[in-house]
Amino acid sequence: MTRDILMIPGPVELSPAVYKALAAPIASHVSPTIIEAHGAALENMRRVWLAGPETQPFIIAGSGTIAMEMAITNICEAGDKVIVLNSGYFGDRNEKMLKRLGVEVRAIKAEKIGAHPDLELLEKELSEDNYKAVFGTHVDTSTGVRLDVEKVSKHCRQSGTLSIFDGVCATAAETFRMQDWGADVYYTASQKALGLPPGLALMVCSEKAIKARKTLKSGPPLSMDWLAWRPIMQAYENRKGSYFSTPATGLISALDVSLEEILSVGMEEIFSLHQRVGDRFRSLFEEHHLSILPESKYAANTLSAVYYGEHQTILQQVKEGGYVIAGGLHPEIKATYFRIGHMGYSARNGKDVQGLIDVLKKLLSEK
Repeated sequence: MTRDILMIPGPVELSPAVYKALAAPIASHVSPTIIEAHGAALENMRRVWLAGPETQPFIIAGSGTIAMEMAITNICEAGDKVIVLNSGYFGDRNEKMLKRLGVEVRAIKAEKIGAHPDLELLEKELSEDNYKAVFGTHVDTSTGVRLDVEKVSKHCRQSGTLSIFDGVCATAAETFRMQDWGADVYYTASQKALGLPPGLALMVCSEKAIKARKTLKSGPPLSMDWLAWRPIMQAYENRKGSYFSTPATGLISALDVSLEEILSVGMEEIFSLHQRVGDRFRSLFEEHHLSILPESKYAANTLSAVYYGEHQTILQQVKEGGYVIAGGLHPEIKATYFRIGHMGYSARNGKDVQGLIDVLKKLLSEK
């Protein structure tokens, strides 16, 4: 039986090797195979994140939202002052979580939907006031806006401010150099460019970020506490079984395989590949006079957010061609645009991207 190819901004298609890992018999979290997979995955996360050896990776059962809340509650507490660079739906979620915690939030929001937050204003704010951290979304899945994370990290380094980035729709696809740029926390979820089913919250934290956790007067919920999880992660890296809460063993085995596949291509080629794929979709939409939502120089390479224009039925038409793409997400303009995910295995294998582009070319030429 044939099935539609999933080309939404996550979950994404899985590689045959990842499927094979997921189909393996269930194993104990302290079995030799899981201990090795867990330890190797933690080590390879540093390589995919291009992070330094002193950083701490975490693999936690959960979603990208769990990862976001972990980052917030391990860094901040009531009364802290932070900046949120808001470029869409997930910037709004960041603000909501922080305010629930009693954090004072200075939001620097894009002037219009699809624009990039003002980094000159960020630099000014950091020079004039004392902020604990800056939060930003590397690629906001609702708008397709790609934040200039390198520049944000630079401003934060210069002011001694922590930098925390949502890499859910960017990790292992958009250029990110944790060590070189001096970022403090970069988190993601398993179902995007890492090429796994949903179910893992993943992050790498600097030692500076871990020290910030240690200064909190009242820590985060125990299940989210870096200090509770860190000894477990360290034990697995040392190839020793450990226990705090039962890990998602099948997903960890698949993560080990997925990271190895990504690293076998090489991070520079992975970044370049996603740039080329993003450019192909942008060229297609330009050729057929469809406007993309983000400013072109800040458009993500992992997804396309495109106004329907005259093509209001394109989701159904694409499905008839064997592919699934997504509608809009941003609540203010949800009905006016659609989204295509082109990341991870689908970007690497070539055939998924080419097949969807062929379907889109045919549909867009018919109008």
